[in-house]
Amino acid sequence: MTHSLGKYADFEGLRERAVALRRAGYSLRQIRDELQVHNKDTLQRLVEGEPPPEWTKRPRAKDDLREKARELRQQGWTYNQIQAELDCSKSSVSLWVRDLPSPERPRPTDTSAAQRGLQRAVENRTVAREELRAQASAEIGPMTPRELFLLGVGLYWSEGAKAKPGTNRRVIFVNSDPSMIEVFLSWLDLLGVEPERRRFSVAIHESADVPGAEAYWAQRLGIDVGDLLKTSLKKHNPKTNRTNTGDTYHGCLRVAVLKSADLHRRVEGWWYGIVGAALATDPKNRT
Repeated sequence: MTHSLGKYADFEGLRERAVALRRAGYSLRQIRDELQVHNKDTLQRLVEGEPPPEWTKRPRAKDDLREKARELRQQGWTYNQIQAELDCSKSSVSLWVRDLPSPERPRPTDTSAAQRGLQRAVENRTVAREELRAQASAEIGPMTPRELFLLGVGLYWSEGAKAKPGTNRRVIFVNSDPSMIEVFLSWLDLLGVEPERRRFSVAIHESADVPGAEAYWAQRLGIDVGDLLKTSLKKHNPKTNRTNTGDTYHGCLRVAVLKSADLHRRVEGWWYGIVGAALATDPKNRT
């Protein structure tokens, strides 16, 4: 039975139980299931003043990656090596370590002038690309809530699930890039979508390291592996020459929002509002 303030007479008794569970390390979702309180406002009032347990807080993964990148750079690692080790973008590596001295390059075994010139040209192009990416990344600067809002609408309309005729509308976002997932979750936070309405599951090839992928995504989300829904496995075709293999392949994460039909309709309206505004400012006025 679902409790509410108006229907449950012994609110103080219920609050005592909720506070005890909170202090024992229970998440809001676990308290909801334990006490069968499904009204979000009531649930928030039951634990008012009680901080959430540490394990429910999202980790500052970027800070950890940055420190590790700097440590590896000081040990003489190249951008490519750091990127492969930490599974992050080269532009991020460049931003994190660009103030550190470059490691000494090993001399090529082939001492011919042509070989040395070719290697220098390759290195120069690599450095130029990395510097350009780092410069472009730094140009973004702080993001306002409105900018995040517009970015999230475009991100969802390009990568999120669309409503098909005869199907139920629901906000679902699937991606293999952890940074895309993090931006999408920040966008949900901005829209006020409660964490308890979000459901996570992994989609991955059956030939991959499924437990490892589940542990990877749970760590990125700051949740227990048991909080993930059942993993969706894609059958392996031996004839397919797959490139998404190895230790850095973790499949995709699927984020579904419960009771999100209205939100899906609003996203659709927001997107067409963006399209209309963009065309109105286009000097060529393609319409």
